Amino acid sequence: MSTMWQGCLADTDYFEMRSSTGHDYGIWVTRPPGYDPAAAPAPVVYVLDGNWTVGMTAPLVVTQRDPMQQLRPYVQVSVGYAGAEAHEWDRLRNRDLVPPGEPIATEFVDAVEIGLRTGAMTREQADAYLAELRNPRADAFLSFLTTELHPRIERDHGTAASGHGLFGYSYGGLFSLYAWLTGSTLFESIGAGSPGVLDENSQVFALLEKLGDDLPATELHLTVNDRELLGDLAVYQNLTKNTATVLHRLRAGGAAVTSAVLRETHVTGLQASFLSYLRTCRAQRVPT
Repeated sequence: MSTMWQGCLADTDYFEMRSSTGHDYGIWVTRPPGYDPAAAPAPVVYVLDGNWTVGMTAPLVVTQRDPMQQLRPYVQVSVGYAGAEAHEWDRLRNRDLVPPGEPIATEFVDAVEIGLRTGAMTREQADAYLAELRNPRADAFLSFLTTELHPRIERDHGTAASGHGLFGYSYGGLFSLYAWLTGSTLFESIGAGSPGVLDENSQVFALLEKLGDDLPATELHLTVNDRELLGDLAVYQNLTKNTATVLHRLRAGGAAVTSAVLRETHVTGLQASFLSYLRTCRAQRVPT
């Protein structure tokens, strides 16, 4: 990386990679302080929506040296979009992070229309944004992460063979739930912040029904924000309501799931949710 970026994202490398489906991704690899893969290889924590999240999450790698909250070492790999498409990450994520067959909630369309009326996007942008939701491919993106990107990270950065994590927020949180429910074996723990379960007919519920009592052993951490629940935007009210339903069903089935309600909005909750995941799922284990 350039000298300027190294000042902001220390110990971070960047590269671009084309998937087997022909999509270009930007990858930021942030190592923990003093990382020596030959002496002590660390597992990977994959963080989604890299174009947005890397600046708020990658610097937190220094918390691995915080004497007041002992975290297990990890290498952070932030996954976003590259090249000319990088500035359209908020549209492209709809394609990659939403499960196949996921319904488009009416409240979500209404929220997009609000953005149109307030000038946050043009009609062309709004139409393109919603178009990506008509044929989403979270299955293809999960395959890219686990069978294409991870082997390259393991080879080039000397990471551990196990103990890996995944964190996503909003639609990234929906993807995290999808990865958990489909039984991906790469991850030891998964964090889903304010997961975008916006419709009561979400594929999340269909997958839960399919699993029955045979729930994954992978540790799952869910967070939502109180301002989502108590605010006046229906799309966020539905998100918290449906996430609570998912949580109750998982606990009733005996799943390894933890949760937290954070004092944030949907936008400001990203970093707090990531920290909640780290503190809950990546705390230093005391030998027994």
